[in-house]
Amino acid sequence: MAMISAAMRRICAFGAGLCMALVFLVIFGNASRRYLFGSSVAWGEELPIYLTIYGTMFGFALAYLTDTNIRFSVLTDALSERARRMLFTAVDAVTVLAGIALTWSGVVFGLRRADRDASGLTSLADAWARATGLPALEWLGRMGPWQCAIAFGGALLTLAAAIRFAERLADLRKGTA
Repeated sequence: MAMISAAMRRICAFGAGLCMALVFLVIFGNASRRYLFGSSVAWGEELPIYLTIYGTMFGFALAYLTDTNIRFSVLTDALSERARRMLFTAVDAVTVLAGIALTWSGVVFGLRRADRDASGLTSLADAWARATGLPALEWLGRMGPWQCAIAFGGALLTLAAAIRFAERLADLRKGTA
């Protein structure tokens, strides 16, 4: 389980970092273009928003995996160590269920808007499709892949909570923290 947890942490950290770097590069490039050439690219305004959303999804899964997510500990601090571990294990189980529900609702939400154009990204997606000869890339100009960020985040949360649940359950069985 430790190897799976470490791999998932690395994937989430890489994903969050990559999204942050791409947001910086797109905004910096677009701002530079605007000041140097007097115009910016249409997708330079919209793409960073979606990259930030996906980066946030990676980030909250990483926070959950490392147990550094925000929590109110006023009441939990009053519990015994064993009771606190049992409570956190139960919360992980409930979070798995919530992640599944979030994934499902994200899929439904994304499918309802899958065919609508993402106005700022249509030209970029079409250009990528023409340049690569892969017409499937035109889908990146639709709302579907960007609206599915909720499903993606739900799936990451489900995996992170399931890993934490398994780790905490193993710790409870061993009697360690």
